[in-house]
Amino acid sequence: MAEVRQRAEKICRTNVPILLCGEGGTGKEALARWIHVNSEYASGEFVKVSCAAIPGTLLESELFGYEQGAFTGANVAKPGRVEMAHRGTLFLDEIAELDPNLQSKLLQFLQDGTFSRIGDHSERRIDARVICATHKDLDQETQAGRFRQDLFYRINGFRLKVPTLRERREDIPALAEFFRVHFEKQFGTKRDMFPPEMLQYLQNLNWPGNLRELSNGVARYVLIGPEAAIYQEHAPKKPKAVRSAEGNGTPVTLKQLAKDAIREMERNIILETLRTNQWNRRKTALALKISYRALIYKIHDAGLMTRKAAQRGERATNLSSESVRNYATD
Repeated sequence: MAEVRQRAEKICRTNVPILLCGEGGTGKEALARWIHVNSEYASGEFVKVSCAAIPGTLLESELFGYEQGAFTGANVAKPGRVEMAHRGTLFLDEIAELDPNLQSKLLQFLQDGTFSRIGDHSERRIDARVICATHKDLDQETQAGRFRQDLFYRINGFRLKVPTLRERREDIPALAEFFRVHFEKQFGTKRDMFPPEMLQYLQNLNWPGNLRELSNGVARYVLIGPEAAIYQEHAPKKPKAVRSAEGNGTPVTLKQLAKDAIREMERNIILETLRTNQWNRRKTALALKISYRALIYKIHDAGLMTRKAAQRGERATNLSSESVRNYATD
């Protein structure tokens, strides 16, 4: 993200069109707003248009506006989002979803800043910063004929790829605490800071929903408390127990849940590495960058299966110390 910001700082004060790429929930809109605030167009409005959310039949009138009597129900003239963005920033989110019939009209606007309202024969001109965003590969969309090549070249003046959350795991602790403080203010409640074990667990998740998913998880934590489900269905194993092992009804702490989840993830990593290295413990220890003794301890602690049991597809019980010493060479 530091590299993305450095590149954004270099072009935020110019009027070159910017294309933001990245998975959904990575923060493309937040970056677009940052560019707007730090640009020469900051005094104007930041106008967002979701090309995927508005049907193609309505998007043209939303973008360019219409004159009175242009169609049934047009009782008064209405300016479009393009006019609202005059001397500001027009943010076209999910540009790849733009109706093909509108792509040519948008291209004309991007070329010279002119457009016409629906039902109006005169041209209007505005000055606006244009930022587009998409989660799709526009190169492929263009080659497949689903997106105009000339429009692609027009909006692709400067491309910024926003990294996924799994590509910036070192940011997760800071982001989680940022969201915690944010939602504390929004909900008017207080929650303890995340324990180190929980932050480590969050760093090891895949986060297909990226920042949006992390934000929602932290919101549940702040709103409901430590018993809230920040864990994910796609995680290696979601803790099922919410009561103490003694069955006395005492809730398990968030810290204990995080420890259990981390232990399960560690077990899966060791098992996969053993398989990759044909169950050779020394090669596995080298691959994991831990000592041979530490690996043996972790194998015993995790209750991993023997090689023969793995080949039979059977689950073994916890290994004895002797079987742990011999399992990789039996």
